[in-house]
Amino acid sequence: MACNRFVAFSGFQKRRFFDTLSGMATTSSFTFSYDFSCVKALALDLDGTLLRPDNTLGELTINTLKACREQGLHLIVCTGRSPEASEKYRAAIGAAGPMVFFNGAEVTNVDAQGCRSDVIYPSLLRFDVIDFCVDISRKTGVYFQVYFPETDGPEGRVGKRPMAERGGAEWDMYAKHTGSPPLVADIKRALAAAASRAAMQPDKFGCIKGMFLADPAKLEEIRPLLSEQFGDTVYITKTLDTFLEIMSTGVSKGTGLTLALDRLSLASEHVLAFGDEESDLSMFESAGFSIAPANAKNKVKAAARVVVEANTEEGAARFLERTILHVKRSAPALQRL
Repeated sequence: MACNRFVAFSGFQKRRFFDTLSGMATTSSFTFSYDFSCVKALALDLDGTLLRPDNTLGELTINTLKACREQGLHLIVCTGRSPEASEKYRAAIGAAGPMVFFNGAEVTNVDAQGCRSDVIYPSLLRFDVIDFCVDISRKTGVYFQVYFPETDGPEGRVGKRPMAERGGAEWDMYAKHTGSPPLVADIKRALAAAASRAAMQPDKFGCIKGMFLADPAKLEEIRPLLSEQFGDTVYITKTLDTFLEIMSTGVSKGTGLTLALDRLSLASEHVLAFGDEESDLSMFESAGFSIAPANAKNKVKAAARVVVEANTEEGAARFLERTILHVKRSAPALQRL
């Protein structure tokens, strides 16, 4: 039986998965079917989805994802974090293969030892966009940082660690949150140096992404300034309430996931996607089935096929235990949710 079989329903916004012995997910409003035996990969957001509020993976999550891997599933980390800031989580669950970092701005093969190869930057952000963001930051005092791609110029490797023009509470928060403390330097001077190096490495002419860190209300003031200046030539998304990220148009977790699936020769219907934030919506569109935790943003829960327990309860792992692992272990032809 083909994958992605759904019974149509409408007018139901909040879909909640209920744990039953039969594997039937139902409310008074709907039931639907999906053949979980065809699932070959899991697209996994980290912050707010797999990670608990203290930025740790629970024991149930680690053991469940390892069990999924042992059953032959590919674990694809899809995160806004850098490879370095994601490594301890990737290693904990034993994921290997193509991974999506920086919300899709980089797709990289990572082996079991954490060695990276075949890096793809789908589309780098123009230097003039970063220059404009720095002007906003200097004028308003709002914290801003940027990621450069790795380069091999005479000054050594530049990339994979963010650069900011000042320290402070935002710097401290980001360093604690990701374990990747930003370099403090003159970003405009770094842009000029990067442009010079890019003459020898044209595939790295640009930046991976920029990021404003501020209160949500302040970010909502900045977002229209970027949209007015650059229109649809940039992709703007929130990854946390206090993170506003700017990337090149065409970059998203969805496009990154598609590149990762191409490397694995998998179709989208073979993938389950888990996410909680605005940046995960494009990933939902590139997967056969989407799951959001109860702590997700309302529009993410509305877009998801199923809403499960919050990240504090390791909802993603509980869902996988009730579905994928149950199916893989018992091998029925069709699981009715």
